[in-house]
Amino acid sequence: MKRYLKMIRLFWSAAIAAEMEYRVNFILASLSSVGNLAGSLFGLFLFYRKGYSFAGWSWEEALLVLGVFTLLQGFAATFLAPNLNKIVRHVQEGTLDFVLLKPVKSQFWLSFHTLSPWGLPDLIFGVVLIGYAGTRLGIGINSYLISLIPISFGLVVLYSLWFMLGATSIWFVKIYNVTEVLRGLLEAGRYPMVAYPTAFRFFFTFVVPVAFLTTIPAEAMLGRSQVGWLIGAGVLALGLFFLSSWFWRFALRFYTSASS
Repeated sequence: MKRYLKMIRLFWSAAIAAEMEYRVNFILASLSSVGNLAGSLFGLFLFYRKGYSFAGWSWEEALLVLGVFTLLQGFAATFLAPNLNKIVRHVQEGTLDFVLLKPVKSQFWLSFHTLSPWGLPDLIFGVVLIGYAGTRLGIGINSYLISLIPISFGLVVLYSLWFMLGATSIWFVKIYNVTEVLRGLLEAGRYPMVAYPTAFRFFFTFVVPVAFLTTIPAEAMLGRSQVGWLIGAGVLALGLFFLSSWFWRFALRFYTSASS
């Protein structure tokens, strides 16, 4: 474990040093995050401006869901996109051979080799939005700590889905359209699941588990999440993580190296 933590420290310090050569990008990323957040708030405001509310969700409670969504968006931009999108390039250019030859697990290397600080504004805005809504609702520190459990599960679920999509590049080299479809489906997490018809709620819970990413963590903060859903989130996260590892090993059986 110490060896892997040391590698992560070396990977990320080198990545940050390289990215700091383009500091204007942080300003642009911040402006982009502000624009996205403003658009999300405006969309949510359109529902609530005339007294309408999602069943059982006040304005501040809906802001919690949006805050968790923004947090996950920042996590994806900081850690997932810079790493997992490069799997496609490694396959295209044949550099995956060098990754497989390294004395470290290839999934670990591909998942943690770099990061992008330009996703930090979304992480910050997500925390601020959750803090603002939580203050208005009188949420205590214990509720925040409890919500870290389903949020952590949500991060694992999001990573696992993204990594499995990246692994499909071994068969289908250009998968950017597929990742955009995933992004589009995850956009549903901006709002509580009760905002959608029953059929969509079923789809976003049991087919594409968007509900486990945003709504369930928000319910945990509000103290109304059922234990069964939290256990389900944990089982889903562990199941998808092990599935992603198995799927990567399975995909490598079909990988033809650049030297063969």
